[in-house]
Amino acid sequence: MSSLSRELVFLILQFLEEEKFKESVHRLEKESGFFFNMKYFEEKVQAGEWEEVEKYLSGFTKVDDNRYSMKIFFEIRKQKYLEALDRQDKAKAVEILVNDLKVFSTFNEELYKEITQLLTLSNFRENEQLSKYGDTKTARSIMLIELKKLIEANPLFRDKLVFPTLKSSRLRTLINQSLNWQHQLCKNPRPNPDIKTLFTDHSCTPANGPLAPTPVNLPVAAVAKPAAYTSLGAHGPFPPTAAAAAAANAGALAGWMANASASSSVQAAVVTASSIPVPQNQVPILKRPRTPPGAPGMVDYQSPDHELMKRLRPVPSIEEVTYPTARQQAWSLEDLPRTVAFSMHQGSTVTSMDFHPSHHTLLLVGSNNGEITLWELGLRERLVSKPFKVWEMATGTLPFQASPISVSRVTWSPDGNFVGVAFTKQLVHLYAYHHGSNDLRQQLEIDAHVGGVNDLAFAHPNKQLCVVTCGDDKLIRVWELNGRRLFNFEGHDAAVYSICPHHKENIQFIFSTAVDGKIKAWLYDNVGSRVDYDAPGHCCTTMLYSADGSRLFSCGTSKEGESYLVEWNESEGTIKRNFIGFVFRKKSNGVVSFDTTQNHFLAAGEDSQIKFWDMDSVNLLATTDAEGGLPSLPRLRFNKEGNLLAVTTADNGFKILANAVGLRTLRAIETPPFEALRPSIDSAVIKVSGTSAVPSVGPVSCKVERSSPVRPSPVLNGGVDPMGRSVEKPRILDDATDKTKPWQLAEIVDPVQCRLVTLPESTDASSKVVRLLYTNSGVGILALGSNGVQKLWKWPRNEQNPNGKATASVVPQHWQPNSGLLMNNDVTGVNLEESVPCIALSKNDSYVMSATGGKVSLFNMMTFKVMTTFMAPPPASTFLAFHPQDNNIIAIGMEDSTIHIYNVRVDEVKSKLKGHQKRITGLAFSTSLNILVSSGADAQLCVWNIDTWEKRKSVMIQIPAGKAPTGDTRVQFHLDQIRMLVVHETQLAIYDASKMERIRQWIPQDGLSAPVSYAAYSCNSQLIYATFCDGSIGVFDADTLRLRCRVAPTAYLSQAILSGSQAVYPLVVAAHPQDPNQFAIGLTDGSVKVMEPTESEGKWGVSPPIDNGILSGRTTSSSTTSNHTPEQLQR
Repeated sequence: MSSLSRELVFLILQFLEEEKFKESVHRLEKESGFFFNMKYFEEKVQAGEWEEVEKYLSGFTKVDDNRYSMKIFFEIRKQKYLEALDRQDKAKAVEILVNDLKVFSTFNEELYKEITQLLTLSNFRENEQLSKYGDTKTARSIMLIELKKLIEANPLFRDKLVFPTLKSSRLRTLINQSLNWQHQLCKNPRPNPDIKTLFTDHSCTPANGPLAPTPVNLPVAAVAKPAAYTSLGAHGPFPPTAAAAAAANAGALAGWMANASASSSVQAAVVTASSIPVPQNQVPILKRPRTPPGAPGMVDYQSPDHELMKRLRPVPSIEEVTYPTARQQAWSLEDLPRTVAFSMHQGSTVTSMDFHPSHHTLLLVGSNNGEITLWELGLRERLVSKPFKVWEMATGTLPFQASPISVSRVTWSPDGNFVGVAFTKQLVHLYAYHHGSNDLRQQLEIDAHVGGVNDLAFAHPNKQLCVVTCGDDKLIRVWELNGRRLFNFEGHDAAVYSICPHHKENIQFIFSTAVDGKIKAWLYDNVGSRVDYDAPGHCCTTMLYSADGSRLFSCGTSKEGESYLVEWNESEGTIKRNFIGFVFRKKSNGVVSFDTTQNHFLAAGEDSQIKFWDMDSVNLLATTDAEGGLPSLPRLRFNKEGNLLAVTTADNGFKILANAVGLRTLRAIETPPFEALRPSIDSAVIKVSGTSAVPSVGPVSCKVERSSPVRPSPVLNGGVDPMGRSVEKPRILDDATDKTKPWQLAEIVDPVQCRLVTLPESTDASSKVVRLLYTNSGVGILALGSNGVQKLWKWPRNEQNPNGKATASVVPQHWQPNSGLLMNNDVTGVNLEESVPCIALSKNDSYVMSATGGKVSLFNMMTFKVMTTFMAPPPASTFLAFHPQDNNIIAIGMEDSTIHIYNVRVDEVKSKLKGHQKRITGLAFSTSLNILVSSGADAQLCVWNIDTWEKRKSVMIQIPAGKAPTGDTRVQFHLDQIRMLVVHETQLAIYDASKMERIRQWIPQDGLSAPVSYAAYSCNSQLIYATFCDGSIGVFDADTLRLRCRVAPTAYLSQAILSGSQAVYPLVVAAHPQDPNQFAIGLTDGSVKVMEPTESEGKWGVSPPIDNGILSGRTTSSSTTSNHTPEQLQR
């Protein structure tokens, strides 16, 4: 093939890539053998698509071409074989061995035999050479590094790894130049040439010819993707203003379809005639022609997408995009509406909700019985209720009697003057709303779709208020308010699930999503879809813009039960952020609902909780169960101000959650009858404020700064309002409207009141359990005894426990490798009574690092073999923590009060941190704040910069009067990486680590008066599990430090142990990494127990409601709120 032909292939490859013909691109790469796309190869390897990996490679090399090629294929097939073994799929492994790896036996018979012997092992990691094999993802990444080196060294890939540097749309430019040249050669060149086809040379028809068309600006149509290639029709004449409008529309979605260049995935490639009708299956896009200045008659046929994209997205291209990282005003978690104000009973399952755009306490609710209701939340009153009925059409023509009809969507128009209601049976109702009369007047009934109407929204195409609907008939339709249909969009292959109309400056468009996971976009014309993308996980999804319209998000759930919340990069049509924190379900029972607020927060309803994210961080920010009673996938909706959040409940109602501003808004609308309750409330406040239930809270709470990211809320800090409004009740009294039973502390005193399992072979009176960890995968528990021996338990995957996760319902297995090895720490010359054990587990559960007064040992978790030892005493290691971003960096707290920053790879201490007076007892990293916090037996907390390892600040914890500042102090970060739990035998405390100021403190009292032995956050940071030296266990609300459940020793210890001479109590507690209601305790008698609430309860009590510092029902342990005085801060 000539060099010009070779270059033409590269031009075609560029064209196919720009037009998003992904499969064709890679097929041509393979068939031509001119360019090896390393990025595509990496994607397929990481995805484990081995058949496609080898097929793609086959276009460039064969197994026996040279030693590099042989090594490439061997590594790929070996990885495929090991993965089959790791899945315990022996049949597949044998198939790979015989069909794929046998070819290498002629070159290395011994190696092939060794590979074959792996079949005989229960775990191939027992093989010495494979003992370091981690998880599949890591193994593929390591193999890729090796493969890239082999490919780069392979002479067959020389000159095939770099794509030539080309200007964008080079092939199209050449065609344009050719057309310009042809036009110049015309005998009678016209200023607006009529380009009919690329199949023959262009020539201008004489203006007075019999078939002379009206002069037109050049329309250029996109390459469509029909079943067969048919003629593309052009469109009628456009005067200059119309052409500009067409150009604007054409480029409206270019941001999703192109990068910042003249190219576009639906860009012009075919010049069409004006005489051929447009087939319905074609998707042409009009482009505005440009005539270069100074060149009359010369037409630049390149489409002006670069300019048009700016209309859609008023920000630069992706390389230049900078999204706002924060709002102008200071924000905090307290801005989130998380406090339950009240619950309301709808009478039927709530299916959709929407707040009025300007009257922020006006909530529209739709139900599964077809009824819509308008609520005034400040009054807790139904203003209007409209049961479903057909207004005009004959019911005989509609299948309404066959099954119940439900509301699928209710929504307000942007001006709040209209209400739209979509039903599960073909109908849409429009109501006019008049705020003064609080009435809904029938406006319009539309027979909108065949089957269900799945979504409805208002839009303003051409500055005219319209209704957009979608349905089971795979259509999107646009209606005027008089019922006339404006547009009918076809193109989806499945029922359309949701729509999202939007505009960028003067460009109006609609995103639509279907139940098959396809995302399309439409302009208000009859041209067709401009975008065809797959939602993450091919899931049923909804799309929403942030309030200011600058950021696009989508959220959905796949059929397999996996949920996705992502932010889109509009300029590329790619995912910018994938938010984490969802629970995987084996089977989907619905789609996750989500909403945005304040241009800063996202919320989604899942796992009977509401989960919150900061838009600029993929990590979960906070969660709440709204005091329980939520369905597994609650629906939710913010009001426009973001201070109220409506969420559906499992008992045919909804709850209103509020922040401090929202609570004041609701109180401002309270009716006189409700106000009449205030005198009795106020007297109750006065009566209780003098008791010890809320000791000396008022003066100190006022010191909390507004700018603190975790400032105490007037609702959550023990009932004290920082602004001094002591008689205001932060929480609306549910009891005034709904006669709910008073709150009671959950007390677990009997084994039947919870689920409990004692791990086998764990009891050993000679060795206390001093450290306890769940594996990160949640399938096992690792315990370190005071004798330096570590034990591992794993839960089997069976019918009783199909996911193989740790559970109190199934007894696990005490796990050991076939070799019978134990993980024994180095205790040579160690006084075990005085040693301080420490342990840390790598993120992939492959390695555990621990010490018991001697050297630190690094164990392989599969073989229990010691990989290496380091840091021989003195001084002895007392605490270990892996660096969150590099497993080779370890922070090691020492007996001599120093902290060593140790690099395992080079076996070197990189930094030695000094600031404590006694041994280090706790270390915690915050990647959000870029700090390491250390705690010591000196009751001191120190903050260190992760980059420079310089000390930023130190602070002494406040020890209650009469208590000695001795004993261990431990620290653990909340999920938000800002708040921090500080545990000492005298207290539990929450700190704002950004300022090292204490927010709350709980001191042992009442029924939990013994010293604290250990405490830890639950996996969602919503609960704190604390153990005490008298055997009691407390479950606290993590936000308020208020006790919600108390577990007595009688619930988990036998009568024989309780009456024995030796006191048995938990020394350590560990929280399950995925189940927020499961924890494990390690006891002084060497036993390990896993505890969960009963299946009927599902959780450890409920958060106590707070009314001006008074708990409804029984009084429970209170928390205090305070900040350190300047004198307590030390530099």
